[in-house]
Amino acid sequence: MAKDSNGYKDTDDKLPRAKRVKNKSPAPVQITAEQLLREAREGQEGEFRPPEQQINDATELADFRLRMRKGFEDQVRRQKQNARVWIKYARWEESQKELDRARSVWERLLEVDYRNHTVWVEYAGMEMKNKMINHARNVWERAVQLLPRVDQLWYKYIHMEEMIGNVARARGIFRRWMDWMPDQQGWIKFIEFELRYNEVYHARAIFEQFVQCHPKADAWIRYAKFEMKNGDLARVRDVYQTAVDMLDNDEEAERLFLAFAEFEEGCKEIESARSIYKLGRDRIPKGKAASLYRIQAIEDAVVNKARFKYEQEVRKNPLDYDAWFGYIRLEENAGNKEKIRQVYDRAIANVPPAQEKRYWQRYIYLWINYALYEEIDARNEDHARAVYRMCLELIPHKKFTFAKMWILAAEFEIRQLKLESARKILGTAIGKAAKGKIFKRYIEIEWQLRNADRCRKLYEKYLHWSPENCYAWIRYAEFEKKLCDAERARSVYELAISQKQLDKPELLWKSYIDFELAEREFERARDLYGRLLQRTQHVKVWISYAAFEASAMVGGDGMRSEDVIEQKEQCIRRARRVFERASDYFRTSAPELKEQRSMLLEKWRNTEEEFGDFGDVTLVQAKLPRRLKRKRPIVVEDGGSAGRSS
Repeated sequence: MAKDSNGYKDTDDKLPRAKRVKNKSPAPVQITAEQLLREAREGQEGEFRPPEQQINDATELADFRLRMRKGFEDQVRRQKQNARVWIKYARWEESQKELDRARSVWERLLEVDYRNHTVWVEYAGMEMKNKMINHARNVWERAVQLLPRVDQLWYKYIHMEEMIGNVARARGIFRRWMDWMPDQQGWIKFIEFELRYNEVYHARAIFEQFVQCHPKADAWIRYAKFEMKNGDLARVRDVYQTAVDMLDNDEEAERLFLAFAEFEEGCKEIESARSIYKLGRDRIPKGKAASLYRIQAIEDAVVNKARFKYEQEVRKNPLDYDAWFGYIRLEENAGNKEKIRQVYDRAIANVPPAQEKRYWQRYIYLWINYALYEEIDARNEDHARAVYRMCLELIPHKKFTFAKMWILAAEFEIRQLKLESARKILGTAIGKAAKGKIFKRYIEIEWQLRNADRCRKLYEKYLHWSPENCYAWIRYAEFEKKLCDAERARSVYELAISQKQLDKPELLWKSYIDFELAEREFERARDLYGRLLQRTQHVKVWISYAAFEASAMVGGDGMRSEDVIEQKEQCIRRARRVFERASDYFRTSAPELKEQRSMLLEKWRNTEEEFGDFGDVTLVQAKLPRRLKRKRPIVVEDGGSAGRSS
């Protein structure tokens, strides 16, 4: 190959050099993008459109349809798997109002490709558009049977039934769909459907199936929010508790615990929320519960700060029992059993310096809370029993006692199914420091066991210890009445009213009289009123006596009307005699008791009015007190009279 004098190839073999642009200034006329596009469109040929045809008669229409069908048939024959061609064909037949031919096209397409759910939707849509509901229902039924995993078919089918108002059929379709266990969205749509018609009970049942089919945290949280919206807090807790038990090892368990705790915080149940956080940390591995452990770190900081504060308070004043209660509550929320016991032991070691009950009333609750903690929270019955025993040994029973502690100790033994130990504790209490509350509770326990003999012995000891206690006498008599032993009850009452000193004798006499009236022993009741009037002439006794005589009718419902009238007249006469005796007593023997006499006469008049035709108010009118107006002179400063005032 030829080369020049410098050793390079000949110029004919060299590459052309790029030309340099010497003038780089802009051209005077600029070309825009819009101008380029416009010129490109102008250079293209116009779109070919077939000329419009005007059909004048049926023959031309038939020819037109024949040509169109032949064209469509040629297309579907060449492109058999192309669903768009078939759909265009079916729509054209529909536009010609040839529904049978359109159905034929759809059916031919389904034979080619029935798995294409779009075909089913278009097919059913044609039937629905032309108000062929039964045909559409038939299409949907075939579609959901052949393609049950396609959610869109179920949605469209249910929507059609709901739009025409067939709610029951729509519910049935939903239930058939749920048998295939669809995803969460399908269950949620079913629940929303029931709630649209205020079927809360049905929605709750669907939620139960939903969480069983999809046991995920989202499903349980949605269920709990549903119950919360209905205002049933107890059901919300049950839902969360069930979810926690089922999903404690699930990957999304942390979200569930957080939602549960937030619910409790919203209900102002702070202690419950803390317990839930703690339960979540105990059940979920640390790597899967970052949020729970972050909350724990914050709580630990708060607890340590509060613990330091309480330590300062109890060191400053060891007898500040309120500070000890707060300190114990803090440790119980933290949940460390050893620290809780240490704080309790330090608190109960601060015994009040004076043996006076008012100093011990707050202190004794430290022992009660300690025993209940050991029994309920720590579930250590031996420690609880030891706490009760030490407390009862510490109390100076010769100076004062606490019936509550004796009763709590006995009830604890009963819960442990040790009845003899409970009896021994209550018996010791009666022997060392008897109190009415102890007797009452001991008798209640024995009566619940239906041990009548022990109840009688306890009542006897109760009355021997406090013979003036009318409550004990009344309860003893009512106990005998429960056993259907009227004579024993009457003997108890007789023994009670024979006591020289009673705290509330009016209650005892009233109970005795009510007992005789309940037994329909009117003569005995009348005799009791007479004996009572020998002891007291109080106006209320007279009024009660008269009311008894006015209503003491002997006989049953089968009496003749003449006998009823005669008995009623006798009752009225006896009641009047009582009122007259009472009026004479207050008028002659106690004239200073004017208010009581006025009260008696007012009651007498009201009773006569209640008698109706048998009453005679005029007997009382003359005895009622009258109001008199007296005038006295008004004396002025100079000693003269300025008139009279009434």
